Amino acid sequence: MSTNPLLQDWAGPHGLPPFADIAAAHFQPAFDLALAEHRAEIDAIAGQADAPSFANTLAAFDASGRRLTRLEHLFYTLAASATSPELQAVQRAMAAPLADHGSAVYMHQGLFGRVEALFEQRDQLGLTAEQRRLLERVHLDFLRAGARLAPAARERYAAIMARLAELNTRFAQNVLASESGYQLRLTTAAELVGLPDFVRAAARQAAIDRGLEEGVHVITLSRSLIVPFLSFSARRDLREQAWRAWVGRGDDTGDTDNREICREILELRAEQARLHGHACYADYALEDTMARSQAAVMGLLERVWHPALAAQAREREAVLGAMAAAGVTHELQAWDWRFYAEQAKRARFELDEAEVKPYFSLDRMVAAMFDCASRLFGLQFKARPDLVGYHADVRAYEVLDADGSLRGLFLQDNFARPTKRSGAWMNAMRNQSRALGATPIILNNNNFARGAAGEPTLLSFDDVRTLFHEFGHGLHGLLSSVEHERLAGTQVLRDFVELPSQLYEHWMAEPQVLKKFARHWQTDEPLPDALLAKLQAARQFGQGYETLRYTASALVDMAAHALPAAPADVVAFERETLSRWGLPAEVGLNHRLTHFQHLFSSAGYAAGYYVYLWAEVLDCDAFDAFVEAGNVFDAAVAARLRECIYSAGNSREPGEAFRAFRGRDPVVEPMLKDRGLLPA
Repeated sequence: MSTNPLLQDWAGPHGLPPFADIAAAHFQPAFDLALAEHRAEIDAIAGQADAPSFANTLAAFDASGRRLTRLEHLFYTLAASATSPELQAVQRAMAAPLADHGSAVYMHQGLFGRVEALFEQRDQLGLTAEQRRLLERVHLDFLRAGARLAPAARERYAAIMARLAELNTRFAQNVLASESGYQLRLTTAAELVGLPDFVRAAARQAAIDRGLEEGVHVITLSRSLIVPFLSFSARRDLREQAWRAWVGRGDDTGDTDNREICREILELRAEQARLHGHACYADYALEDTMARSQAAVMGLLERVWHPALAAQAREREAVLGAMAAAGVTHELQAWDWRFYAEQAKRARFELDEAEVKPYFSLDRMVAAMFDCASRLFGLQFKARPDLVGYHADVRAYEVLDADGSLRGLFLQDNFARPTKRSGAWMNAMRNQSRALGATPIILNNNNFARGAAGEPTLLSFDDVRTLFHEFGHGLHGLLSSVEHERLAGTQVLRDFVELPSQLYEHWMAEPQVLKKFARHWQTDEPLPDALLAKLQAARQFGQGYETLRYTASALVDMAAHALPAAPADVVAFERETLSRWGLPAEVGLNHRLTHFQHLFSSAGYAAGYYVYLWAEVLDCDAFDAFVEAGNVFDAAVAARLRECIYSAGNSREPGEAFRAFRGRDPVVEPMLKDRGLLPA
């Protein structure tokens, strides 16, 4: 038997990999074997003498490649969450071969012929609704991967996909190197002026994590550290340094320069779209979405853009007022906004984040998100500290249904570190499938700034929202109840996938949740009513600024992918696009193109960053169903939500799923109201 742990049975609890035994060198030989096995399985399915049937073709295809799927889930988890130079080298080496394999599978003419024959007979096959959905989705997967192209076009298409995989990998590794390589060291009392205790504690812990000497504090490019620094540091020169490093990731002349990589990715995507007969990549990408067209996307973005501009102009007056009150006369710049907006909020609402944050310890907020899932869906969460993850930060929980049956395993990895990519995300280490007898293993990653030794990690209100958001994705994976893996969990249309996550955010701000779980970490005092009232009053302050930052990023994404060919200079294109839309200079973008991982680490959100706003229309309208019931934990509404949205995966068309839950199509007004963008 092989000594490679990746090629042995994973006999640990819940089938978890033997993380401690795995080395980067184990992956390439394991992939070589798994790829060969899968190719043989595909050839066998395609070459069988029996006429195609759902069982011998669709179900067999869905069940194929088990070793490869298991390896890929593990490999990409480690590459994102606990990477190393050795693992990155394997990632670069395997990018093209894995892409080539995907092309070979979905361009396999024998297999595609069987799938197409079933698709053409779909009305006569007596399929269940889920079986028909699987057939339709798999058939479309083949078409979108180029199965119907002429032989020469298929060859070129496969080459494009292999090159894109290499570029996506380089892009992501460059962003990680840029982020992990940056440290703003604060070594004197003068450099710490204005920073509350919680920011100082997190900055000191970041220095300790990097092995730096006593007395040094470090600001990294982790959002949970740099945003508080920009909000509280009285040192304008240091704010500017940090801000420029944050927005400049990938836009440089060194080893982490992503400008040419972005340009080449856009060029290859435009060619990919042309091979499919589309004028631009946006048209190709949107063909398989709820939106369907650029016009629908732009209609939504424009509906939000102009009210957000007006709201930000009002917020700007408050920010300028705070600057005047402080006696400063310099021009308002992007690195000033958060600092003076925080002062304006403090003056207007008598609300200080340093006063709020002690009530939001990470452990209590995790308990809150579990409690909401228990009240809504009857789930129970059993801590399993004995289960060993890929890093000491990983916490494991068995998830049980109300009847005590096992629903799945939930892993949570909450802290920022140099070996972990930025942002927050959910991924499945194993998808649910009744046909395969598979319960899900779901992982949430966050990048919170760790609290000082012996003290809890304290979260901002925005951090708590992120925690609940990712757990909403997690519930989408955990509650999945489908027969076939291809339809499980979050494998839905991109502009539907953010509905379960964003919807779950609503419960984190509910007064009854906050009163129970938001307790001062030192005194155990519950969040005072007066402070809760201030939080609610200030909830929409800054929404103009935040809405513009998000929407501007979505507009740049759509503009770049609507081109028939890549721009010669992506930075100049970005600047010209923002100028055309009139984005105020002090606002900026959530993500500039050169570090926009949603777009360039994979194609997942390419021409698709709009989806958060699209799903927000759905989630605000969906939450109103609970409001209308008079109880945000109404049992009947929650049962319908679980059945129609969280458990259905991709087993039903998303518009149909929403109508089954809500009784009608979504309306946009609840979203505009929630953001404070309805006309007065």
